[in-house]
Amino acid sequence: MTALPHSYKDPLLTLQDVSMQFGSEVILRDLNVQVLDVIRPGISQGQVVGIYGRSGIGKSVLCRLLSGLAAPSTGTVRVGEAQQPVQPGAVGYVQQRYPLFNHLTLRDNLLLAAHRKHDPAEAQARTTDYLARFGLTAHARKYPAHLSGGQRQRAAIAQQLLCSEHLILLDEPFSGLDVAMIDEVKRLILEVTTMNELNTVLIVSHDIATTAALADRLWLLAPERDPATGQLLPGATISPRHQYNLAQLGLAWHPDVEAEPEFTQFVEGIKAEIRGS
Repeated sequence: MTALPHSYKDPLLTLQDVSMQFGSEVILRDLNVQVLDVIRPGISQGQVVGIYGRSGIGKSVLCRLLSGLAAPSTGTVRVGEAQQPVQPGAVGYVQQRYPLFNHLTLRDNLLLAAHRKHDPAEAQARTTDYLARFGLTAHARKYPAHLSGGQRQRAAIAQQLLCSEHLILLDEPFSGLDVAMIDEVKRLILEVTTMNELNTVLIVSHDIATTAALADRLWLLAPERDPATGQLLPGATISPRHQYNLAQLGLAWHPDVEAEPEFTQFVEGIKAEIRGS
């Protein structure tokens, strides 16, 4: 497949020499990865990064580091155009249960988030805009308990976008969903990325094919072997060979990419890497 025209600007997310250990147990080791602002001619295009790894490899720990909820043992996580050290709230973290305040209406949940970044008038305007953008206006006065799972997910993503710095981390967004709901979530993610070219969606998922079809960049979290001894090194990392640029491979931004043989071959290769890790 032919790569669509694109170029890159400044970094929006940087992990530099990041390691994490608990006591003597090394969980993550020497993470050096970066997300750059991608530019497509005539299109407002955000970034989608897929993050994979077998169960127990350290993805949950990585999520906490990316969201600023935990500090790495060594190294730094920097976010945004200014590349400041990540703080809690800078990266919107949408967990599987779609946490919302149950005692607040949907509108008040979003308004509370908007007030964290904007003055009262701007917060009101942005809340109204996001309710419309995410198809939630008719449900604005409902409480979370009265929303469907899909509505709660849309609300949680809108909430985090309103209070974060253009970065959203989705933890298993396709888990337990039927085909129709998966398609709805895919449309939602694509809409988020076209709202602002700085919007960056990080997807941690076991659904490799679905995530790869949305992503322009993939990271595989896996252990590495010592080249001298062949022994597994402690902790997981994202080595250069496990950082895949789907845009350069011609697999990004194609609506029907999942039907292409090149895409199927790529996904099967990733699965083989995971099985061998």
